[in-house]
Amino acid sequence: MLAILHRQIRSCAGKRLYGKMLRAGISVGSTGQLVVLVTLCLLIGYLAGHSRASSFVPDVHSIVEQAVHEGMMDKYVISNKNHAEYPAVKTLPEGKKLRILVTGGAGFVGSHLTDALMMQGHSVVVLDNMFTGRKENIAQWIGHPNFQFIVHDVVEPIMLEVDQIYHLACPASPPHYQYNPIKTIKTSTEGTLNMLGLAKRVRARMLLTSTSEIYGDPAHSPQHESYWGNVNPIGPRACYDEGKRVAETMMYAYQTQSNVDIRVARIFNTFGPRMHPNDGRVVSNFIIQALQGKDLTIYGTGEQTRSFQYVDDLVRGLMALMNGNYSQPVNIGNPDEYTMANFAKLIKAMTKSESEIIHLPKTRDDPNQRKPDITTAKEKLGWAPVWKVEDGIVKAIEYFQKVLDDGGEIIPTGPGAAKPKPKADE
Repeated sequence: MLAILHRQIRSCAGKRLYGKMLRAGISVGSTGQLVVLVTLCLLIGYLAGHSRASSFVPDVHSIVEQAVHEGMMDKYVISNKNHAEYPAVKTLPEGKKLRILVTGGAGFVGSHLTDALMMQGHSVVVLDNMFTGRKENIAQWIGHPNFQFIVHDVVEPIMLEVDQIYHLACPASPPHYQYNPIKTIKTSTEGTLNMLGLAKRVRARMLLTSTSEIYGDPAHSPQHESYWGNVNPIGPRACYDEGKRVAETMMYAYQTQSNVDIRVARIFNTFGPRMHPNDGRVVSNFIIQALQGKDLTIYGTGEQTRSFQYVDDLVRGLMALMNGNYSQPVNIGNPDEYTMANFAKLIKAMTKSESEIIHLPKTRDDPNQRKPDITTAKEKLGWAPVWKVEDGIVKAIEYFQKVLDDGGEIIPTGPGAAKPKPKADE
């Protein structure tokens, strides 16, 4: 059967169809899926009485939808955009143009990273299972010749040829990662193993986005990379905290045993446009509550602290780490520290909201303090945040106001486990 399918691909009609698919912006995840797709199209075209493949290419969209629905292939991407409609990108010589994989690239941080890499002129492959990712975050690139989008779960292996891997895939907000803790653990462990195996095979440099949560409820502040942390290994946050800790362990095991070129970023609280409106994080919740005149909810006394960085600073830090020569863990965050009570007052003032600030019981294992020591980032990467928190909040308020204007009321997500809520059109 496989030989027959390959003969279909090699046929003149198959080649014409494939060429037209590429021009239409249809992307498939593997050669095997391509074989299935083209053969389906040829067969259906023949049965429909079409003598030439080119005459029924517009029907490919519905054909592929059916193939995806029946599990015959991963999701495809289709776009008929004109090149003039894309954001401006640099033109790099072939020797400097890299093929870069971004797992979790349709998510909040991943999509901003994808923007930066695309605009630098690189070829970017986004891999995302769309649990918390959103199509609208990467819609501006769909169909671009330098861009490929594959719906795929990193817990399953994938064969690609890439030069760099930014491994961001994993739900990062407590309600989302607690919704399916076993899947969260598998994403951090099996998913990271799969990406390390890929990096080893193709000799790609790999960057893991770890987290400040590996420090747990810290006994020292600010937190330096040398601090080993204070984590409850059986608490509700452990699926994420310990998953990231073992992911770091695997990164350094592959570096030591297999000479894989690695980088590890420990990310502190990040905010900005494209945050999921229902992620339950403090920035999104406070802004959404304030804009709608709802009570701003603080869990606990409000004396616990967080440090917030704008997403553009984080993206700069990740790229500096990836392209630098330092392979030990690096904190990437903004040391500007706020108590939750003061941060709620700031959001209320900046939104000119009449909302009340109320207190609810503290959530289990919620850290009392979070502040990064970024000495290593400054010395080894030449990186430091440049965005003031207030300036970033202005951008976040504008974004969430548009989300509310477009979609109507949003019910903020509480601290408990919750599945991400899709938009009506997703």
